[in-house]
Amino acid sequence: MKKLLLLGGSRYLIPVIDAAKQLGCHVITCDYLPDNIAHQHSDEYHNVSIIDKEKVLDLSQKLQIDGIMSFAVDPGVATAAYVAEKMNLPSPGPLKSIETLQNKALFREFLKKYDFNVPFSKSYNDIDNALRDFEVEKYPVIVKPVDSAGSKGVKRVNAYEELDLAIQNALKFSPSKTFIIEEFLETKVDSSDSDCFSINGDLVAVTFSAQRFDKNSPNPYTPSAYSWPSSISKENQNYLKAELQRLIKLLNLKSSVYNIEVRETIDQKAYIMEVSPRGGGNRLSEMIKYATGTDFIKSAVQAALGEAIDEIQLKDFKGFWAEIILYSNTSGSFKKLIVDENIKNNIVEVDLWVIADESVNAFNGANDAIGTVVLHFENKSDMENVLQDYTKYFQVELI
Repeated sequence: MKKLLLLGGSRYLIPVIDAAKQLGCHVITCDYLPDNIAHQHSDEYHNVSIIDKEKVLDLSQKLQIDGIMSFAVDPGVATAAYVAEKMNLPSPGPLKSIETLQNKALFREFLKKYDFNVPFSKSYNDIDNALRDFEVEKYPVIVKPVDSAGSKGVKRVNAYEELDLAIQNALKFSPSKTFIIEEFLETKVDSSDSDCFSINGDLVAVTFSAQRFDKNSPNPYTPSAYSWPSSISKENQNYLKAELQRLIKLLNLKSSVYNIEVRETIDQKAYIMEVSPRGGGNRLSEMIKYATGTDFIKSAVQAALGEAIDEIQLKDFKGFWAEIILYSNTSGSFKKLIVDENIKNNIVEVDLWVIADESVNAFNGANDAIGTVVLHFENKSDMENVLQDYTKYFQVELI
């Protein structure tokens, strides 16, 4: 029986654990939070921080694992690549390439070096230098940590007077105390955050979504809903597919699921914003399976174990699909979820993660979500009518 080590313990690992067990694996999870829900589903748990590369390597060697993954868990991606390189295990690609993808400043430099479309940006670990450089720069800009995920620490800055506070906020969420400032790209349509897959360096399946945000949430840059298919133009979708394939070849990446963020600007240019060799949070690979029947999660487990990957044929979307993230814009204690009767025929699944009287945080980042809803529609107009004001259909009531 092969042993698969999964870094982290979030609920997004549960379908990965299930897929691995169906493939006959012994599944091990590790992080420094023994109460995390995924540990209840694995065969074995170890209390080791996933950002401590040497301790994870030591654990992996003692357990004699056959594969390692950090699915939907951004802090563990570089650690998984490090362990895989040291133990000669299957990996999405070289450690240096993975580190480039995982650091926003390094990734922007890579894109610039190889003539990809890339926004103007600079990275810093000194506030004073940044304040001097951007005193006369054009605004708005985006400030964010170079090494965090889930939209934590991200703020739009509309004027120089707002910059200092935005930098201090970004630094709170950066393990390396490094932040990046980049030009704000005005989008023509909804940006995309979705999962894709490569096998032996060939990008065999690409998906694009329409990513939605709640302007009334405490952090309006935390994704709050998604829909498929994407609203990005077909021309730019084809351009992005070609550019993503070029990126994979340049970085010598192999077989992996990827979480990829792209956008189309008002001047009709397409940009690759983020590429991470892991499944996305917010159940994105699960949504792709709902919408097309294509199982990225099973394929990702096979890739991590060095097994033959089932043929991936991305089928057309079966209708119109949406995922709504459940959350509250204020903190408090959960009372109930109120679902509008008019939407019940479109609901495929409601996955609620909290119970009555449980504490709920205001929606500042992806980790503040309290559940998800999967919806299916026969036509786009019905879906858009709901997504224009989805909080009307799904109300989180607090005590």
